[in-house]
Amino acid sequence: METQQPPGQWDVPPPPSTPPRAMTDVELRVHKRLLWVGTAAYPLRNIARVYTFTLHPKRKEAVFRFLTRALITLAVAIGLSIVVGLAVLADESSAGVVLTFVWLVAGAALVYFFMGMLSVVTAPSHYVLAVETAGPSTAMVTSSNPQHLDQLVGYVAGALENPDTEFQVTVERLTINSPTNYHFGDSVNMYGGSGNTGISA
Repeated sequence: METQQPPGQWDVPPPPSTPPRAMTDVELRVHKRLLWVGTAAYPLRNIARVYTFTLHPKRKEAVFRFLTRALITLAVAIGLSIVVGLAVLADESSAGVVLTFVWLVAGAALVYFFMGMLSVVTAPSHYVLAVETAGPSTAMVTSSNPQHLDQLVGYVAGALENPDTEFQVTVERLTINSPTNYHFGDSVNMYGGSGNTGISA
């Protein structure tokens, strides 16, 4: 495809495409008044905003959530231990089995909650390019070169002003396990998508 650049203030050479890397790259292109992000198409007339920002994990919230869950789990385990201890005073052997089960379940729950917290606390921040539409849809991609994304904002904005503009670049898929574990700039609703595609439509 022939690459065209937006005229006027966006009259700069198109950003270079990064070498393809299997399963991590996604094509971002404008063609026939559509913005394609991978296999998702966004009509240029429906795009409300294009911008870059740093996507930070909700680390503080994850720690507080773990502490809350841990306290609740321990409170339930202690409460059940007291109830079991009072209910089976006559049969100490069965009480030991029940108490062991209660604390094994509590320990497993604490490990599960801790691993969930750890996955958020150790998650990296991502510098991303976000494309918001007039509806609830948002597409996001990332790059190891933040200047590359900043430059792409200009190209997409130029395409909005000049719908006949066409260009194509390669960026990286945004790999996050759970969108709820990140702060999405202002207030962004994520709809659709599955797994770690990094594209929501």
